[in-house]
Amino acid sequence: MAANTLTLKLTNRAPKKPIKKLAPSIDLPRDATVEDAKKIVARASGFSDFNRIGLFNPADGKILKDRKALIQNEDGVVKAGELVVKDLGPQVAWRTVFVIEYFGPILFHAFIPLIRPYLYSIFPGKFQYISESATPITKVQWLLFALFHIHFLKREYETIFVHKFSANTMPARNIVRNSAFYWLMAGLLCALDIYAPGNLSARDELVPLDYIGLGLFIFGEVCNWIVHQHLASLRKPGGTERGIPNCIGSGLVTSPNYMFEVTAWVGVILISRSWAVVAFICTGIIYMRDWSRGKEKALRKEFGDRYKAKKYTMLPGLI
Repeated sequence: MAANTLTLKLTNRAPKKPIKKLAPSIDLPRDATVEDAKKIVARASGFSDFNRIGLFNPADGKILKDRKALIQNEDGVVKAGELVVKDLGPQVAWRTVFVIEYFGPILFHAFIPLIRPYLYSIFPGKFQYISESATPITKVQWLLFALFHIHFLKREYETIFVHKFSANTMPARNIVRNSAFYWLMAGLLCALDIYAPGNLSARDELVPLDYIGLGLFIFGEVCNWIVHQHLASLRKPGGTERGIPNCIGSGLVTSPNYMFEVTAWVGVILISRSWAVVAFICTGIIYMRDWSRGKEKALRKEFGDRYKAKKYTMLPGLI
């Protein structure tokens, strides 16, 4: 082994579905990153997309997630002189995944009002409000139409122009699973309930509770935007580094973006009085709770005493 190179044995992680052309070993420069190693393995094994290559530590079996981490700093890999390799299957960019996820609600909240005169007359008599299918969409329903589109168009903009992702891709097979939550709950379910004739959002006059809800929505969306801009500033383009958040709400919780996200949706709930919106955001809180706790754990591990540990990760006094 030359002083400026690192020779590593390559082993298939999945013997039943091995990489057939996997090279027996590779030579890496001492300053090679995980991403560099994936590219070299991919070339040596006949893969056109290096993102399909998953590299694992032979000591603990964990995948090497940080694509910018130096291979020579992975003790388990260096001591064993080995990299465990797996074909992760066809990949799709994380940015593309989020664009697809958020497109679902935009699509359904445009399509359901369009077919509303026909949709709610399909099952006459099954629900109390079906006989009112000829009634026009009310002012409150149009307001909710606007709020849903503002929220998800904002998310699309942030996905394309603001967010910086630490990982390049994810398995393409996960798109359906990841998109189902937004497409079915925020999209189909919420749209079917909100735009139905005779339901709680079928009102033409705004009452004080609606104005409170609108205020919460605007406050939550603006603060969420500010936090996302700040979080993006903590990472260089193409980087994977993590920074300590220091922005609005960060003194209260680990993930203030989630706190303000929930705030905005509470506003939508107050305006819509929709059980579907409640179901959507309650399900979302379960996901965000786990993500925020994972972020708190990562910040404590990476920054130690430099990071002020938080008791609550997304909702003060609750989570």
